[in-house]
Amino acid sequence: MTDLVFADEEDEDAAAAAAALDPWVVLIVDDDVAVHQVTQLVMADFEFAGRRLLFLDAYSAAEARSLLQARRDVALILLDVVMESEHAGLELARYIREELDNHHVRIVLRTGQPGQAPEEHVIKSYDINDYKEKTELTKRKLITVFYAALRSYRDIMIIEQSRQALRRSIDAITRVYDSQNLRRFASAVLEQVAYLLGYEAQGLCASRVAAYAASHAEGRLKILAATPEYSRMLVDEEIGTLPPRVCAALDRALLEQQGNSDPQHFVGYYRSSSGNETLLYMEFAELIDEQARELLEIFCANVAITYESLLLREEIQDTQRSTVYIIGEAVERRSLEPGQHVRRVGEIAALLAEASGMREADVEFLRLAAPLHDVGKIAIADQILGKPGKLDEQEWASVQTHARVGFELLRKSDKRILQLGAIIAHEHHERWDGQGYPRGLAAEQIHLAGRIVAVADVLDTLLSRRCYKEAWRFEDAIAYLSAQAGTQFDPTLIQHLLARLEAVKDIYRRFPDA
Repeated sequence: MTDLVFADEEDEDAAAAAAALDPWVVLIVDDDVAVHQVTQLVMADFEFAGRRLLFLDAYSAAEARSLLQARRDVALILLDVVMESEHAGLELARYIREELDNHHVRIVLRTGQPGQAPEEHVIKSYDINDYKEKTELTKRKLITVFYAALRSYRDIMIIEQSRQALRRSIDAITRVYDSQNLRRFASAVLEQVAYLLGYEAQGLCASRVAAYAASHAEGRLKILAATPEYSRMLVDEEIGTLPPRVCAALDRALLEQQGNSDPQHFVGYYRSSSGNETLLYMEFAELIDEQARELLEIFCANVAITYESLLLREEIQDTQRSTVYIIGEAVERRSLEPGQHVRRVGEIAALLAEASGMREADVEFLRLAAPLHDVGKIAIADQILGKPGKLDEQEWASVQTHARVGFELLRKSDKRILQLGAIIAHEHHERWDGQGYPRGLAAEQIHLAGRIVAVADVLDTLLSRRCYKEAWRFEDAIAYLSAQAGTQFDPTLIQHLLARLEAVKDIYRRFPDA
């Protein structure tokens, strides 16, 4: 006789919360239609961890195979043994584990003919999670089976999701050189925290940066990390479109300079020693305990510290970049034609480097090193640099020494940017045909960085006004470089340039001469 279990009445709020969560997917595989009907009727009101059930039906092992190939979200399979063949269910269990490589789904074997599949043999030989005879599955025992199976599946998926989030975190850590990478890192950790806590959660992490650390973000709250529900925030970084309850919670934390929470949401607040403020906002489908709140506070503090370290690194890099531009522009100003030559050469060089397949980090190094290409001109007399007419033989010989002088100045440093700058200074006047200076290198004997800056330098020199010439039209300058492919310039680099003319024009729009 089937046990009768009466479910407690649930209030409307609980019912609405359960309906909002994705249901547990349960697959019934049995050739008896009545088994499907009775199981679904008996379990109609079942709920676990705030989630209802969604039943799928398969009336043969073959039908179940097709269904399982198409979806990986099945949590529990109630599997009959004897269907289109005596061992159809057992063969399906092996197919699920070995061919589909699905070790997450819980498989409960239900058989009406235990003699066809002895329990000890089946448990030993097949990767199933429970074995039940249909005659013993009362409603109460069926509920017990569902609780045990779904709890096991939930825990396995938490571990799997945490493993994947940790992998994303480790991958992001190795490339955390800019704020975007930091956001990916913090987002992955944010997800991992939710998974490790065992809660269904959504949330975001935001920071208000001190003006001295990042002048472009003075006093503005910007998003560092977000779970998928808030992932759009990573694009525009604005918080005005957040739900009112979220804005209110963040505003309260900023005003009181401390976190706040209720049973289903958490706001963590952290203020660094330099005045940066970081907030963590999370919402949970279940009540959160004190241990969970403590873990979230630790996360908030660590993200803030990591972000502050990144800002310091960016400030150092900005200082280094500015120093390079100041040196390059100071040399250019001696020719009496002030402008943004060194910046444009760096941007064009980076564009060609990226087109040549350089790694992202190497592209950035070249962007910084290229503006140093003419640093050796500090040794050239002002009357030569500022001469409006053609140089005589002796003056031209003096100008050519700037390649060697720049090399000697920069090579003394062990810093990577300056080492690359030394190579560029030495080789950016070499020619593809070997007729350049100072060493007469040819083709690939010339370092790729030297070949790239040669193109960028000549292009910008042609397009800029100098004391000895007027600026060329863009089309005329491009035609000249195209005609010199394979003689003065690396022909492959000219092809890259011709394929990116709009990007080159954009550089001139962003960095025009004063």
